[in-house]
Formats: sequence, structure tokens, C-alpha cells
Amino acid sequence: MSRLAIKICGLSTAETVGAAVRAGASHLGFVHFGRSPRHVEPEQMRGLAAAVPSHVGRVAVVVDADDAQLAQIVHTGAITALQLHGKESPERSAAIRQRFGLPVWKAIAVKTRADIDAAAAYTGAVDRLLFDAKTRDGAALPGGMGLRFDWTLLRGAALTMPWGLSGGLSIDTVCTAIATTGAPLIDVSSGVEDAPGIKSVDKIMAFCKAVDAC
Repeated sequence: MSRLAIKICGLSTAETVGAAVRAGASHLGFVHFGRSPRHVEPEQMRGLAAAVPSHVGRVAVVVDADDAQLAQIVHTGAITALQLHGKESPERSAAIRQRFGLPVWKAIAVKTRADIDAAAAYTGAVDRLLFDAKTRDGAALPGGMGLRFDWTLLRGAALTMPWGLSGGLSIDTVCTAIATTGAPLIDVSSGVEDAPGIKSVDKIMAFCKAVDAC
């Protein structure tokens, strides 16, 4: 496993799940959001996660999901964490964490340093922050679009909880991202795809190898 935590997100086939595990990913992400080309149903998550070793985290990614949707996912027993990628407030995030008893990650959409500073409001409400690029207003998806923000904005940020970096990461950019931000966890989705929602075994393997070499 890499010295850094690596999350391969948006997995939807047994073949790419297996590749991510073999490559040394610390976390696998499964998206449950109907408008996403990476969407999987809770029962698909259960099947995909069945052969994943216990030391690899299994993260369900949701967007402003209600409690009924979350309960369907959690009750599969396939998931070890919930990633909130919508407009969930600190209060809503804390309520999800308390109700379902799983670690909660909160994606923070970043365009300016103020967005990073505002993430402090989630202290004590979630277990990890994930800084991602802010999409344009009205965009179909809140993430997974290969966008990146100015990574230098994270320099000197007073981050008091676990965090990770997402958005615009690829085999070619990941070392620069790590060197610029010092991110302890990196999260890739579109950067290891041949087309939206179509993960590449070769790119997954190459991405994790690139992180090891950074």
C-alpha cells in the first residue's frame, strides 16, 4: 500500500475494484447519485464490496441524500464511511454521523481561500474533509468532472482534522498536487477513466504507481 492514502472513486465493476485493491488503494468509492455516469445501487455496492479486504475502506458517495436513501446504503453492510458531496450543512452532517454510526466525509467545493477557511465550520461534525473544485452554477454533477482548483490555496491552511484532495488529479498531475498541498489522502475518479464512468484498469494501476514514485 502507498505511503499516502489513495481513494479510487466511482468504481462500478468487479474488475476495476480488484485492480484498485491490487494497486494499493486505501479506499474505494461507490457513487449513489442518479445523474452520475458512475451511479450504482446499494445492492451493487454490496456485491462489489464483497471481496474487498477489510483493511480497505469502502466509501459511499451521496449528494444531499435523505435518511431513507442513506439507510438503504448503510443496511447493506458494504460501507465503512459516507461521503457527503452536496450542500449538507454542518448540522445535517453531524446528524447523519450520529444516526448511522459511520465516519462521515464532507466534500468542500473550493474556488477561493475563503471556501477553505469556511470548512472549519465542520470541525466536530465530520471525520474528514475532502477539498474538491467548485463546479459552475447549474452543473449536472458536483464533482467527478476533472476540474481542479488552485492548489496553492491550501498552503498554510489551518486544518485541524483529517483531509484529502480531489479534483483534476491524474497520472500526470498527482505528484505536483502532493508536492503543492501536502495532502495525506488523494481522491481520483475521472483521472483514471477512458470515458465518463468507464474506469481503466491500466490507469488505476499507473496512478497508484505514480503516487508511490512521488
